[in-house]
Amino acid sequence: MQKIQIRTIKEPNLSEKFSISNLNSLLIEKDMIEKIHRHDFFFVLAIEKGNGEHQIDFTDYAINNHSVFILRPGQVHQLVLKKGSKGYLMFFDSSFYSPKEKLKKEMLLTISRNNYYKLEAETYIRLTTILTYILSEYSNKQIMFRDNIKANLDLFFIELFRKTKNTDIQTNNNSYAVKTLEKLLEILDIHFYKKHQISYYSKALNLTTYQLNSITKKTLGKSCSQVIKERIILEAKRNLIATSNQINEISYHLGYNDTSYFIRFFKKQTGLTPEAFRQNFK
Repeated sequence: MQKIQIRTIKEPNLSEKFSISNLNSLLIEKDMIEKIHRHDFFFVLAIEKGNGEHQIDFTDYAINNHSVFILRPGQVHQLVLKKGSKGYLMFFDSSFYSPKEKLKKEMLLTISRNNYYKLEAETYIRLTTILTYILSEYSNKQIMFRDNIKANLDLFFIELFRKTKNTDIQTNNNSYAVKTLEKLLEILDIHFYKKHQISYYSKALNLTTYQLNSITKKTLGKSCSQVIKERIILEAKRNLIATSNQINEISYHLGYNDTSYFIRFFKKQTGLTPEAFRQNFK
């Protein structure tokens, strides 16, 4: 079965994976055009000034001034960024930056659930000041530059987090719910190909199905069953658009031996058959 193209960070000067670039120099003469692919790292695109289009997991965003895009590892996207655009492009994976403190870890999870942030000019200026400093540290590589970059990544995400509507994450109840949700999503990413029942995930988390449903409704506003279905459908869409795999191959890959059942399931969730969905995106 054909796999979706996965891009990795190639940085020979760092044992951990991190990279940051100034868009000004990359987009002087031509547009940046990236066909659909996925990353195995976090992707941060900060736009000071520019235009273009960015599609992330089949949601379309117009690129505007003072905006930030964040992608989690595994998401698929395609990008057209017009020449003359200004800002920063930054990559990192968990070997370089993975907060250990509970609140910071939950903060990153919360921020990365939202792929697009449209910011006021004042907020963007604070963020771009941090990114400018990170680029300087990355370029000069003076003593303890890695620690300096990581400290400034903390500042960057704290500043962005303050602009979300989820600052009540600090309460004990919400902290527990978000932490449990994080564990659920981690397990789901590994097992959704074969495990489609809520009972499997509630048992893995040592919860009742009622408790797990309560947590997903509190944090995401939907049942755990719907979270599982949406994860399966998302991966089906990714394979339909980013590969030439046959429907029966995708069905089997996602744990459905009966292709007809998978087609009905996909249509019920999306309103389209898998083949119609694929044709609509050509």
